[in-house]
Parts: sequence; structure tokens; C-alpha cells
Amino acid sequence: MARLEYADCTHTEVLPLAERIVAERGSILHLYQMLMHSPPVAEGWLDYLSAIRLHSSLPGDLRELVIMRVAQLNRAPYEADQHAPIALKEGVSQQQLDALQDWQASGCFDERTRAVLAYTDAMTLQVQVDDAVYRAVAAHFAPRHLVELTATVAAYNMVSRFLEALQIHSHDAR
Repeated sequence: MARLEYADCTHTEVLPLAERIVAERGSILHLYQMLMHSPPVAEGWLDYLSAIRLHSSLPGDLRELVIMRVAQLNRAPYEADQHAPIALKEGVSQQQLDALQDWQASGCFDERTRAVLAYTDAMTLQVQVDDAVYRAVAAHFAPRHLVELTATVAAYNMVSRFLEALQIHSHDAR
């Protein structure tokens, strides 16, 4: 159960944003229902995460592997629950999802994906990225992709920290 009650998304102050979220995302997830306690934060969050997920040129399979890995490392099951189906739709195999916890020992990932996962692990666990890890990932991407990859790792670390601090979970009642 979440630490705060979910916001009333029918309140006049948030109704236009709630309608926008439904139009863009299909429904209001628990994450956004909690964010609605602060309409400016909810709107900024929506814009930022939409840029990461919908307007980035980073390949969708890599983006979703990053999100799933961040969720694992941060022990954020809600994030993983929401993104596992998206990952599969973006071309990540079930075998890759199953192997992600111990990706270093798996043969499911090519060199580029392994570099992305090492970069994700470093950003999430150490914050500072070792030069060798950076060089390995930079060998596969142009500057735009490196910025988008870095922003994706950072954004979904933000998401999982918000979710876990407020104990937002998929099984919560609305």
C-alpha cells in the first residue's frame, strides 16, 4: 500500500492533465495518480518521460532493457511490471528478460547490449562511470544516442526512487 493516498484525478485542478494522460497513455497509472498531488511536477514528469520513451532515437529494445535493468537494480517491481510487456513489444526476448539479472554470464546479449548494460549498472550503482565502461559504450553510439542513453538511465533511476520511497505498487487499489 502506498504511503500516501492517491490523488483525486477528477479534481478540477488536475482534470485537464488527467485527460491528457488518458489521451496519451490510455489510462492513469498509479505513478501519475500519485504525482497528481503536485500538478506542475506531474506535468513536467509527463513531458520528460514522454521525451525519453516516445521521442528519443535510442532503439526501443535497448531503452526497455535499460529500464528493466534499472528496475532490477533498484528493487522496483512496479517499474518492472509496467515495462516487461513494453520490452517484449519492442523486441526484447523473454529469454533476455529472464537472463537480465545475471547478464554478464549470459550469452543472450551482443557486444553493444553488454556495453549498454554495463553503463546502466555503473550509472545506477556507482553513479560515476569508469572510463573503460564509458569507452565501451561510446564505441557503439553517436553523441545523440549517448545523451539519450544517459538520460534514460538517469530518468528511470528517478522513477524507481520515487516509486519505492512512496511504496507505489501495481497491486494497490486506486
